[in-house]
Amino acid sequence: MTRASFEERASRGPNEASADEARAYVERVRSLVEPKLDELVPPETVEPSSVHAAIRWSLFAPAKRLRPALVFAAGETFGASAESLVRTACAFELIHTYSLVHDDLPAMDDDELRRGRPTCHVRFGEATAILAGDALQSLAFQAVAEDEALDATLRVRLVAELARAAGTPEGMVAGQAHDLAAEARADVGGEELELIHRRKTGALIAASARAGAMVAGASQVELEAVGRYAFDLGLLFQITDDLLDVTASAADLGKTPGKDARARKATYPALYGLEAARGRARSVYEEACAALDRVERPTTMLRAFARLVLERRA
Repeated sequence: MTRASFEERASRGPNEASADEARAYVERVRSLVEPKLDELVPPETVEPSSVHAAIRWSLFAPAKRLRPALVFAAGETFGASAESLVRTACAFELIHTYSLVHDDLPAMDDDELRRGRPTCHVRFGEATAILAGDALQSLAFQAVAEDEALDATLRVRLVAELARAAGTPEGMVAGQAHDLAAEARADVGGEELELIHRRKTGALIAASARAGAMVAGASQVELEAVGRYAFDLGLLFQITDDLLDVTASAADLGKTPGKDARARKATYPALYGLEAARGRARSVYEEACAALDRVERPTTMLRAFARLVLERRA
């Protein structure tokens, strides 16, 4: 560690950590989650091989693994073991990947690049991509339902948490429906835009953190605080995503930049301009961290994740 980095770290409070520390944590979680995902997903040699090949193409492309890392960060904050968290973490990645496969379809966002490679429907055809997404969703619930490290009551609670966040009326599917309905509309205001982002992106991110805390046996007050933090984190992620769509390259993003503007989607830069959008990102970051003040545990890594999302470049 250089003298500058040592002094920077020493100057932080006990609940502060850097984005670099969060990145290192994500890599540690990746090393636990990816082998388990490999166990949970059938190999390409199992029929229907085309569907399993499409699943693996999408799931094992270079990915951030933010949602599994949040399951771990929240769970370990409250004392859960890695063994008790890993299948739940995988379930959130499976659901997230299904959503990307379906969002990229011609009937939805019609994209050709995802995670740095051709999208699932471009590589395998539209019908196979739809089936791959369907299977990924089912595998997510199976991963939790068959988790022998957890008792049956907790598994049911986790399945319900995941289902609420992924579906309607306030989950990811609802957010995507609102997003599609808002395309090319000139009357989308700030309140509606925030609702779209909180459902399309924020709901699943919030549930990731809540699920980790649930596995650890967090209290209701703690669950509410962690959920509030992660709900804001999800909004922050989508605001920075909006900004990157305008400012980053395809090589940085791993997906096609500028598509939001071409599709005339409602975004923070389109509605407010770049500088105001950056200011909103900063204020949401601060709100997310403030939500953790109610948690009487070391929340260093959760705060580091907020910093990582605020500073993301891809």
